Amino acid sequence: MTKYQESSISNSAYNGCGCLLLLMGLVVIGAIALPSFLAGPQDKTRTFEAKQYLSSMNRAQQALFIEKNTFGTSVDALGLGIKTETTNFKYSIRVTKKAAFNYGVSKKNDLKTYVGGVFLVPAKNFEPNAAKEETTTTSILCEADSPGTIQPAEPTYENGKIACGKGTTQLPQ
Repeated sequence: MTKYQESSISNSAYNGCGCLLLLMGLVVIGAIALPSFLAGPQDKTRTFEAKQYLSSMNRAQQALFIEKNTFGTSVDALGLGIKTETTNFKYSIRVTKKAAFNYGVSKKNDLKTYVGGVFLVPAKNFEPNAAKEETTTTSILCEADSPGTIQPAEPTYENGKIACGKGTTQLPQ
């Protein structure tokens, strides 16, 4: 055997061992990641509904305020054709003089709850050339930090800033 052939044989033995180690590593990583991968899509599907409903409810509240200078006091009043209760969530609305709060409260202990807020604010906050008395709306969508069936804290609008309530985190709309 030539030195080249010996070198090739010994390198292929090491490569085979390296492939085996790589394969074992992938199996270990797969075993760790598989449970979360399998649970993730189902939870995402179940919570997608609430996020979609509340984003739509927020936009409908804004449109209703532009058209009629008032917020909708019920899910039906928004004209979206969505149910007030589904398998996983109950939907409701609470209105004040300056805000509308849209809720998607989980009916299951393993799902997070959501709240959307639409606030009546001075237009000057968004448009410097707006008239002093002119108003507009701004909205926010919040997710409870922990799963559960309790209605989350409402978002707030103070000193020109909108924020999620305690125990909730802002989501993109």
